Formats: sequence, C-alpha cells, structure tokens
Amino acid sequence: MAQILNMEFNPIDIIGYLAMALVASSFMIGNNFMRIRWVNMIGAIFFIVYGILIESYPLIITNVVITIVQIYNLYKMYNYKS
Repeated sequence: MAQILNMEFNPIDIIGYLAMALVASSFMIGNNFMRIRWVNMIGAIFFIVYGILIESYPLIITNVVITIVQIYNLYKMYNYKS
C-alpha cells in the first residue's frame, strides 16, 4: 500500500491513523463546542471500528464510553432551551 518514512500501511492502520487525526484535531478547533464534540465523536467511532479490527477490547470500551458521552452532550446542546 502507501509507503511513508519506510513504513507500510495496511487498510486497518489507515483507519487507526484517521481516528487519531480526528481526535487530535478536535482539540484544535477552537471554541465551537458543538463542532469539537462532533469531530471527537466521529474519531471515537473510527477508533471503535479500528479496535474491533485489531481485537483490542480496552480501545473499544474506552471509545464506546466517549461516544456515549458525546451523544449525551450533543443531545443536551441541541435541546437546550434558554
């Protein structure tokens, strides 16, 4: 597949690196908390898929919890009435 810095990536690795990039970039978005939560949640979902593919249960469990927390907070943000 692709070769970067003498490292070969398979499709599973690409999913993991995409998840890492999404989660890391969510911390650099700024003050738009809704966008931060969406990007972070999408990254966590990619990490869940990656964890399933590499059979890493700690990775799966952690990111399922993160996804649930993000869904809950997004629900509250969308339904907040001032």
